[in-house]
Amino acid sequence: MQYGICNLSIVPLRQNPDDTSEMVTQLLYGDHFKVLEQRKFWSKIRIAFDTIEGWVDNKQFTIISEADYFQTENVSETRLSSDLVSFISPSNNSLMPIVAGSSIQNTGVLNHIFDGHQIQGVQAKEKLIHTALLYLNSPFLQGGKSPFGIDAPGLTQMVYKTNGYQLLRTAQDQSKQGEALSFIEESEAGDLAFFDDSNGIIDHVGIIMQDNYIIHAFGNVRIDRIDHTGIFNTELKNYTHKLRVIKKII
Repeated sequence: MQYGICNLSIVPLRQNPDDTSEMVTQLLYGDHFKVLEQRKFWSKIRIAFDTIEGWVDNKQFTIISEADYFQTENVSETRLSSDLVSFISPSNNSLMPIVAGSSIQNTGVLNHIFDGHQIQGVQAKEKLIHTALLYLNSPFLQGGKSPFGIDAPGLTQMVYKTNGYQLLRTAQDQSKQGEALSFIEESEAGDLAFFDDSNGIIDHVGIIMQDNYIIHAFGNVRIDRIDHTGIFNTELKNYTHKLRVIKKII
């Protein structure tokens, strides 16, 4: 078994070993993973944080030792970059931008230096909305996890991750976590609302805010009204998503 770490800012993880293949998610700086299969140009990996598998270009990560992998795996409290954009100094004295939620506790493994704002450990639930608002107006990008492009479950995962909580990667998988609430009136800011399509498949998620608002990624990260029916878009003057369930994760 080989092990790797993302040494670049944002790297696509693809469904198949091809640059034109669908992006299933992204690696952010410091993400570590197991290498399941290595080919000449591509490697199939499994991300340690959420067990998502996919293919990454061999030029866009670096191999680390088993000892370094388990050292990063056994850290009791992760340290993450908290600004939308921060900078890492590689060994060649240049600067490399990294985005919010990057794992900076792994800079030692890469021989890099980080000198920016960071967040460590589990934060109060009230901070979830503050973090979510940092992504406001970020464009929608299927598989994205950064302020420069993010999808709905990517938004919820990154907001929770930055505050010390672990969510799975897809809306359907996230909907299996936490405790279901019977009514929207029972929810509080930071809870997750899940929505399904016409076939009953959960395909969207957002973060409940105060006063019956929700922040979610739909075209861009935006704030809309929510009620027992679903998300009401005041610009379109109709419901864009049908509510399936609300979950209390924390």
